[in-house]
This record gives sequence, C-alpha cells and structure tokens, in this order.
Amino acid sequence: MNRPVTRESYARRLNRVAEHIWAHLDEPLDLAALAEVACLSPFHFHRIYRVLIGETVTETVSRLRLQRASMELARSTTPISEIARRAGYASNPAFTRAFRTVYDLAPAAFRAARRATPGVSPMPVEIQDRPALRIATVPHRGPPQLIGKAFDRLMAWAGPKGVVMPPAVGVAVYLDDMSVVPATEQRALAGITVGPEVESDDVVTIHEVAAGRYAVLLYRGAYAQIGKGYEELFGWLPTSGEEPAHAPCVEINLNDPRKTAPADLLTELCLPLKS
Repeated sequence: MNRPVTRESYARRLNRVAEHIWAHLDEPLDLAALAEVACLSPFHFHRIYRVLIGETVTETVSRLRLQRASMELARSTTPISEIARRAGYASNPAFTRAFRTVYDLAPAAFRAARRATPGVSPMPVEIQDRPALRIATVPHRGPPQLIGKAFDRLMAWAGPKGVVMPPAVGVAVYLDDMSVVPATEQRALAGITVGPEVESDDVVTIHEVAAGRYAVLLYRGAYAQIGKGYEELFGWLPTSGEEPAHAPCVEINLNDPRKTAPADLLTELCLPLKS
C-alpha cells in the first residue's frame, strides 16, 4: 500500500524544485525534468505546482530571470545585451518588451532611474511602536539582493502548509552590518508571519522579531531599487534626535511579488530605535 503524501512531503518536493530552478536559471528548464525533481507525475506536476505556489512554473522562471535582470541593471554596469542574454532573450528588443511589460520602464530607463536622485520626492519616516512578529524563516548567506532564493524555498514550504499572503506577510531580517561584513558572508533570514500552531521543522526555523520602537519608511517600487528607501531612512536619522538600537533592520513585504507588479510592491523598512 502506498503511504499517503503529507503536506510536509509536498513542501520538501517543492523545495527541491525551487533549489533546482535557482541553480539552473541560465539553462532551459523542462517541465518533465522538474516533475522528476519533485518525484511527481509529469501529467499532474504543473497543476500541483500552480495551486501550491500560486503561479505556473513558466511564470516563476520568467519572474526570477527578470528580477535578476532588474538587480543587474540597478547594481552593475553589465551591458544590457549581456543581461538580456542571461535572462533568456535572443534580442534586445524582445528583452525590452518583456522587461517594460513587468517594470513599466525600458531596461536603460530603469538603470538610469536608480542613479537619478535629484527631484525625487522624500519618503516620510514615522516612529512607531511595533508588536513582536513570529515568523517561520529560511536562512540566507550572501549578497542581500539574492535573498529571493531563500524566499522561494520558503514559499515552497508555505504553500502546502496553507500559509499564504495575505493575511501573512513576508519578512526579511538582515543580521549583519552591510558596511562591514563582505557581501558573500552576510547573513539574513527570509521569513513569513505564522501563528503559534506552526513549529520549526526540517525546512524552517521559528524566529521572533522583537517588539519595540522603530523608524518606519514605506517604500513603493521594485526590490532592485530599494536602496533609495534606505538612503532616505538613514539620511533622516542624523536630524531626527533618535539613535538606532543594536538590532537588525527588518523589511516587511506587504504584498505578494508573485501577484504584484514591481512598481506597486510595498515594503516597510523598519529601523529599530533605542527607547
């Protein structure tokens, strides 16, 4: 008799798929091969994936490739033609059409917007007393812009568990000082809020973000350009009369990047303050 397939089993299988997609993002990703990674029937795999992850495999791959392209445009001087090739597009025009559809800007304009600071409206900062957050987390080590890999593993765990956004929200906790620790060694946690019934397992660890006073800036836009928000937040600090606490910054993702246009993503940047 076959053993019943549990939610934990589906979570482990989809975690393997998430790892495989990230590891082979520069290569063709065949549905049958991914089904084999998940140990699921190719006939049913794409339906199971869509229901539990919230998007099709094709949508996941396209999103990740364009997200990586947006990071490279914002943070490097790599030629756009090379970024287009790595994203799987045979020509610059095809890449430009796809990128503009998702990011509302052509690649060159997106790159220029990251560097253009004059005339940008200031983003207001509020001091708030925030409650503690209980989150299920997957660890990340490496450049902060690659934390999406940990979040994809987390979402592969969350779908079979019935943990969805909303009402849950994504939470990123950056554990190291980015100005001191080399990018390859920086540690972070990709998290999602959960209730007391959820416990640590072989995929996630439960972590609590402490309650307290925080300086909070609501950033709207693509994750690749979130540095603008931090520039505003830390530019506000010296004139605020406040002093940062010895605790990590926290990002709270208020909407689901799988279902939200990058320009409409809302992220709270939370800087802990001394009481």
